[in-house]
Amino acid sequence: MKQNIEEIQKEIIAEFSELTDWEEKFQYLIELGEGLPAFPNEKRTEEYLVPGCQSRVWVAPKLKEGKLEFDADSDTALTKGLIAILIRVFSGQSPEDIANASLSFIEEVGLSKFLSISRRNGLFSMVQKLKGYAEKV
Repeated sequence: MKQNIEEIQKEIIAEFSELTDWEEKFQYLIELGEGLPAFPNEKRTEEYLVPGCQSRVWVAPKLKEGKLEFDADSDTALTKGLIAILIRVFSGQSPEDIANASLSFIEEVGLSKFLSISRRNGLFSMVQKLKGYAEKV
């Protein structure tokens, strides 16, 4: 059975708790980003661009059997890792669950504390873009 948003967040918190310092955590995020599937060039448009990010981040939704799936990419490694982790939480979930999700893992793994202000703002812009897609379905 597909994991729900809370279960995925608990899994992410457990993974980050095994990493000893922020260098390891940032490296893990970069590795997650490297694991994203190739993003289609035809979707590198303003429509899919996340506003409010210092880096360029694209997110494209698709609805499959009542669940949202997301493709994403970024032009920087760390930001690509951040969008990868958000997609891991949200892809395969119902629009209603995404729209109502509380993302406790961001605080619990310390992302909001250790990211620069501009990256933190970008992270929250990514969350808003993903939730915005869910609210439009």
